[in-house]
Amino acid sequence: MNPASTSFVLGYHGCDRGVAGQIISGAQSLQTSENDYDWLGDGIYFWEHNAHRAFDFASEVRGKPRNARQRIKEPAVVGAIIDLGFCLNLLDGRFIRLVKQTHDDLIRLTCEAGGQLPNNSVGDDLIVRELDCAVIRFLHTTRAGMNLQAFDTVRAAFMEGDRLYSNAGFAAKNHIQICVRNPACIKGYFRPLDDDGRPLSFE
Repeated sequence: MNPASTSFVLGYHGCDRGVAGQIISGAQSLQTSENDYDWLGDGIYFWEHNAHRAFDFASEVRGKPRNARQRIKEPAVVGAIIDLGFCLNLLDGRFIRLVKQTHDDLIRLTCEAGGQLPNNSVGDDLIVRELDCAVIRFLHTTRAGMNLQAFDTVRAAFMEGDRLYSNAGFAAKNHIQICVRNPACIKGYFRPLDDDGRPLSFE
């Protein structure tokens, strides 16, 4: 199975200003997130073509960190040039069907073992996605066990937040998220600039 296309995209990662400086200087690299509630499984997370959403997320985390690694004193954004590589692209029907089949297989195996699958939870947006994370992890594990090509990245669109107006199909936090599993797909980091070449202001 080949992805419909491979391409370079710009991704944005919200973090603490100190961390952003270390990343851009090359002193350190972004670390893989391995939380059971991560929306697209284990990897390094970016907002596709959405620096402001990355900053908003960092601001939200500053007020409500879920763990010690998420502590943010001053929100900032790191830009990244990402080669999607072999991408589990959940905007492509073939990969959507693959994830659906993986979920069905996981249900069957869990039932046979007498276990119980986790649930997605918390609010209308289901921001704690333990079920989705388990399905994506199982997909990667299954492919590894069959010696199939590993996915470099995972990409999906999400409708999130309040509706823009009554009966709207749009929501305030709609976005495309990228989870990079293979760090070699990150070709470089940069500091986001505005149209005049100055550091992008998020205020």
